[in-house]
Amino acid sequence: MLEQQLKNIFNEFNHGAQFKGFKELASGHINDTYLITTKEKPYFVLQRINHGVFKDVPGLINNKVVVSSHIQKKLEDKSIKKQQRGVLAFEKTHDGLSYYKDEDGNYWNLMYFIDKSVTYETVSSEKIAYEGGKLMGKFLRLTEDFDANQLIEVIPKFHDMSFRYWQFEESLKVATEERLKDAKGYIELVESLKDEMHILQNLKESGAIRIRVTHNDTKISNVLFNKKNKGLCVIDTDTVMPGIVHYDFGDAIRTICNTAAEDETNLDLVEFNFDYYKAYTKGFLKKMKTSLNDIELKYLPLGAKTMIFIMALRFLTDYLNGDIYYKIKYPEHNFDRAKNQFKLLESLNQQIDKLN
Repeated sequence: MLEQQLKNIFNEFNHGAQFKGFKELASGHINDTYLITTKEKPYFVLQRINHGVFKDVPGLINNKVVVSSHIQKKLEDKSIKKQQRGVLAFEKTHDGLSYYKDEDGNYWNLMYFIDKSVTYETVSSEKIAYEGGKLMGKFLRLTEDFDANQLIEVIPKFHDMSFRYWQFEESLKVATEERLKDAKGYIELVESLKDEMHILQNLKESGAIRIRVTHNDTKISNVLFNKKNKGLCVIDTDTVMPGIVHYDFGDAIRTICNTAAEDETNLDLVEFNFDYYKAYTKGFLKKMKTSLNDIELKYLPLGAKTMIFIMALRFLTDYLNGDIYYKIKYPEHNFDRAKNQFKLLESLNQQIDKLN
């Protein structure tokens, strides 16, 4: 039944290919994604966007398509092979739309599959970190002349620190006495960092740091590599929207430089890997240094600190709220995640002179 449904949806797009089969792709936690195999290559990736999470799916898909089209134009001087492997390409429906809406109200988009590519869930070498940094830097460089005002804000206030502090302060009003007592030290830490954690937002709002196209989900699994571990293409562009460079840089560092899993409870295992930071930053600046002003460069390390903090704050807030946002596997799960990120922040602080 699912196969016939996917075949019918696939055939709504103007690809000229013959459906052969499908395979569910496990990457991502929000959308449903399928590899569609055809009689002849290229294969395709068919994706259902979760309209329960994302409120303006046509706007989201338009963000992805117009940014990819912009990058494609920048790659026109490259070989056809490099063009096809260097950026996501989307197919339109027979009606000329970038998405198909099925009878149940689900939105689907279709991309060309980039063959002979690999992804990594974690970084295992400085080379991977370097190539990841270089490719994310290249993505930002290629889109720096795109007017970010053309994009919708897919997740409103996603990295807005004032909003995250407001959520935190509201959670203090509803938290149980037991949870307030357990989290007392972390609550005091959050309050003590309030001014520093607003620096980037204040610079953004003053215009000292420019608004640009940002990816907003820069974990290493959203970078495609070839078999020789050279970066190919940035993927999973559902969260592309206006932002500042420090969001993308900082979130990549947060996910790449933690020596342990995000919910590791043995905090002795949680350290900030400076070697990976150095490698990623070297690759990132190879593509981006001439595109950044002095203020943007100066505050890149604070971008790493801020993005680690904002995730710690969000986990702590959800714990105090009674676990209403993130899925948990046991009652203290969100608190353990928060402690993990606060430990990573502490480890970063101990090396801040090297980072700067």
